[in-house]
Amino acid sequence: MTRSNSKSVDGGAGNSVILFSLAFLILAGAGFYFLPKQYFLLFSLFLVLCVVLLLATLGYGKKFFNFSLESYRELKKVVWPSRKETGQTTLIVFLFVTLVAIFLWGVDKLLEWSVFTLVLGWK
Repeated sequence: MTRSNSKSVDGGAGNSVILFSLAFLILAGAGFYFLPKQYFLLFSLFLVLCVVLLLATLGYGKKFFNFSLESYRELKKVVWPSRKETGQTTLIVFLFVTLVAIFLWGVDKLLEWSVFTLVLGWK
């Protein structure tokens, strides 16, 4: 006796999602060509809303929505640095970059002197 463990990706919405998608495509095409340009922003918002609703009913959309909620929850757990800590960290980075720049300038001048003066004999 074998069992089938397959689940549909669309969560059982099936034909109604396909029909909604086709109706949405027809409505989107008609709206794009027949609505005046003044309503373009309103039509665009409607289009985005319909896509979000369509994706929310599918399995992939539910997974994305859950991922977004979990990401937001994790973002709320982040401890952001204070203004003082941010200023101190920025100062340390600037000092380190300045020290590395001076070091690299010194190495460059040492190599320049050694190659041009010692190896090539230029003055």
